[in-house]
Amino acid sequence: MSFFQKPSKDALTEGRLLARPTKPTGTAPLGLQPLGLNGDRSDGTAQSDRDGCLYVPKGYRANQPAPLVLMMHGAGGNASNGLLPFRNLADKNGLILLSVDSRNRTWDVIRGGYGPDVAFIDRALAQTFSRYAIDPTHIAVEGFSDGASYALSLGITNGDLFTHVIAFSPGFMAPAAQKSKPRMFISHGKWDPVLAIDRCSRRIVPQLQRAGYELLYREFNGFHTVPGAIAREALAWFISK
Repeated sequence: MSFFQKPSKDALTEGRLLARPTKPTGTAPLGLQPLGLNGDRSDGTAQSDRDGCLYVPKGYRANQPAPLVLMMHGAGGNASNGLLPFRNLADKNGLILLSVDSRNRTWDVIRGGYGPDVAFIDRALAQTFSRYAIDPTHIAVEGFSDGASYALSLGITNGDLFTHVIAFSPGFMAPAAQKSKPRMFISHGKWDPVLAIDRCSRRIVPQLQRAGYELLYREFNGFHTVPGAIAREALAWFISK
């Protein structure tokens, strides 16, 4: 679906996340932990070994709502890979990181349409919201490569949930609808051999700017990667906005 097409009535229900921050009940652990949702096949997947992980910083307090970043790995990756850009920065910045495995090798919309990944992400978010106090003014969706394309697509479709979108080296965007206008951070290596900058971010960024999104764009001298300096800048931008 073109970014500028008016979505059909049916499309408005696609890619939509229903989970929202709420008052958590009871206490929940800190540190790195599995989601424990991999045995639930209500998303329609046959791959019950695909799950995800949550990182809760050491300084988390239930009476101090924390920023949350939903993290999306690249094609062929997993939730552990997805954590990498911000994992070593979470404690210092008080971030809760939620990283999920795609149901298959990469994300559903890249394979043809929204479906099982959205359902799984919604359950992962609902579980996180029920256990931890989340700051509703700082909820980001982040991704690298295919994960960045998915983060852009989900972020635009669910701008009434996500306040920020962080896309490291995206290839495209395929939102099912436009909801509000989350702030955007996009980066891309000038010499990227996997997702060439000229046909990817240098096309995506002007589209978003013309559509009125507030956007910070960084090109860097490098390849298909997330340099530490770029990750730190993106996180500082997220925390400060």
